[in-house]
Amino acid sequence: MEDAQKPKQVAKKWLLLSLIANVLLLILAGGAILFAFMLSYNLQDAKIRLARETQDKQRMEAYLAESRARAAEVEREIRRMSQALNAKDPAQSALDKPDLPVVVSFRKSWLGIGLVAVIENTSAHYLVLVMTARNPTLSTVKRFNVEVAPGDDLAFGHNDGWKFTSGDELGLHHDNYKPIKLVVP
Repeated sequence: MEDAQKPKQVAKKWLLLSLIANVLLLILAGGAILFAFMLSYNLQDAKIRLARETQDKQRMEAYLAESRARAAEVEREIRRMSQALNAKDPAQSALDKPDLPVVVSFRKSWLGIGLVAVIENTSAHYLVLVMTARNPTLSTVKRFNVEVAPGDDLAFGHNDGWKFTSGDELGLHHDNYKPIKLVVP
């Protein structure tokens, strides 16, 4: 009988050993599933943090670009103001220039329509002048470019775009000389 009981004991041992192995495998499989779930959760959490950090980085880059643009604008304004402070006073710089080498006289128009301004260039240089004619009574102003050869004179009147009358104001400007302002007699 001992021989008959021996296979039963061996079978019981294998059954017990099989049950223990199966329980261990179930515990191990459950642990693996739990570990996979934790990894998945950590991965999702990392994705969310990465997305937030990406948004924060984009906001910071936009803020940095805006700050750089503002700084460049302030720097340009500082440079402009510094140049304005260091620049000569326009009234003073006009006084430093030589007199405009022209003589202006007025005569009656040969056609009898108003007066004619005669601009004589007394220099040895070709002059390109900006002439401003203003009628204070009618509040009209016109600007003309006038070219006068060296030693020559130019008659300017109603045929050229302005009929001078007594009381009109005439201004002649050239960048290298003091401006001239006259009132027509």
